[in-house]
Amino acid sequence: MSDYLQGLKRTDMCGTLRATDIGRDVVVMGWAVRRRDLGNLVFVQLRDKTGVVQIVFDKTTTDAELFEKALKIRQEFVLAVCGTVRRREGENANANMATGEVEIVATELKILSEAATPPFAIGDTSANEALRLKYRYLDLRRADLQQKLFVRSQICQIVRQYFTENGFVEIETPMLGKSTPEGARDYLVPSRVHPGKFYALPQSPQLYKQLLMIAGMDRYFQIARCFRDEDLRANRQPEFTQVDVEMSFVDREDDIINMLEGLFKRLFKEIKGMDIQFPLKRLPYSEAISRYGSDAPDLRFGLEIEDITDVVKESGFVVFDNAINGGGKVRAVCLRGLEDKLSRKDLDKLAELVKTYRAKGLAWYGLGKDGIRSSFASKITDETKAALEKKFDLKQGDMIFVVSDTDDFIVCTALGALRKELAAHFDMIKPGDYKLLWVVDFPLFEYSEEEGRIVAMHHPFTSPKDEDLQYMKTEPLRVKAKAYDIVINGQEAGGGSLRIYKQEVQKLMFETLGLSKHDIEDKFGYFVEAFNYGTPPHGGLALGLDRLVMLLTETDNIKDVVAFPKMQNANCLMSNAPDFVEDKQLSDLNIACTKKEEE
Repeated sequence: MSDYLQGLKRTDMCGTLRATDIGRDVVVMGWAVRRRDLGNLVFVQLRDKTGVVQIVFDKTTTDAELFEKALKIRQEFVLAVCGTVRRREGENANANMATGEVEIVATELKILSEAATPPFAIGDTSANEALRLKYRYLDLRRADLQQKLFVRSQICQIVRQYFTENGFVEIETPMLGKSTPEGARDYLVPSRVHPGKFYALPQSPQLYKQLLMIAGMDRYFQIARCFRDEDLRANRQPEFTQVDVEMSFVDREDDIINMLEGLFKRLFKEIKGMDIQFPLKRLPYSEAISRYGSDAPDLRFGLEIEDITDVVKESGFVVFDNAINGGGKVRAVCLRGLEDKLSRKDLDKLAELVKTYRAKGLAWYGLGKDGIRSSFASKITDETKAALEKKFDLKQGDMIFVVSDTDDFIVCTALGALRKELAAHFDMIKPGDYKLLWVVDFPLFEYSEEEGRIVAMHHPFTSPKDEDLQYMKTEPLRVKAKAYDIVINGQEAGGGSLRIYKQEVQKLMFETLGLSKHDIEDKFGYFVEAFNYGTPPHGGLALGLDRLVMLLTETDNIKDVVAFPKMQNANCLMSNAPDFVEDKQLSDLNIACTKKEEE
């Protein structure tokens, strides 16, 4: 039972009608939220992407056929309604609705599409997430999810406008490229016309955008789809979008940073109505680790990490002594005034937390109303107790948390996780607060225990600091990079670097990574050859669009800002991707499956 539009044209969106529209004849279209029958009156709430408006069918003034049709309306029926806007009087008015002052008295109704009963109530976020993802098109009818996608669209528009105004050219780079297994695992695409050969979906347009600089495009940007076959987290998807930027004839990190700060200024003003103060704070990587235990520190709360190695070096506590004698550190964070809010069970949970970051344990020392409450006070001297209390100016209600290890990185990262947990536990973060900073001076290399070798911390095209070139062969872990990350509220929102543009430096980089001439030619031959034909100094940055939208819409779930997201195991519950394919398709591609998932 459905009606065609029969020439009926929508005049207004449901959520836009106001008191100024009273007396107007309008046509609205949308989905029925609910129907209420009051004998001679039927009320229907009608929803579209702009909001909800109330429709009234009055039996005393409406022809019988129209009223009978209104009685057949069910939840999520698609309707077209013609009528006159009137004021909602007295208790009928609804101050909680944007359209709560008005309603439409229907004169014509067309049921465009009927609907089965949804598997969950539209807008019910308590419904099982897997069920909502299976019927994602229904969950997307939620106003809050739609609003997040509207913000995402607005961000993309601002990005395009800003970079175009600043002389950038939007260029699309290939989706089918060559596999370069320096980084995460590639998603591979078999070639039908080249048996046994594979394309790789891009993890990043990195090489292409550098080639565009060599090509003379000067300033490039792209809102690029990227793919990484890696384990997922709450803020990560196997396919994601990044705002990709590259600039030629730049030789200072400031050139890129200043350009991006202009974008952030506009984004926060237009999306959040906030005036962020620029230039942003810059924090060297080593300081970020030592003070906050993270290369993406959250500055919305205190709990900074303090080095107490000198304070406890003669404490007599064997745990501290072993760490110090082994060349390590003892560090602590201080919680002010909340010692009595932490039960022993809470402290045990915190101790388990730091162990997941490879710390051997957690020590604590607090001043309660009944005196000292500590896991190690009995094992240290009175002089050390006094020194600790003086160091932190401890008052009643304060408690310090201590981690020690011969590996200082473990100490810092464990305490970094602890400070975030304490902030969450005690609601230290004010909603709507934003703290932005740049983390700079990253190491160029790091040691990968998994691969048993030195790898590039960012990627092998990042330029080393000029003054550190001398250490590339002898002390590579000492070399710092011309790299920078933008951090928003404790999350890396993007990162970039000045690129290597001299052949001899790129060759040195590959050699330091242990790549043979054959490896270089096989993986990057076309890229390295381009360096023979004149390469400008250049650099750039990529922003994670999905994560940026998360931050600006204040959600902690990346699925909220992606129209059709994947689950933790990278499958789509709605379409059932990935799925098996017909044997003929595999035969055409000259490939065979050696192992299949159980159906």
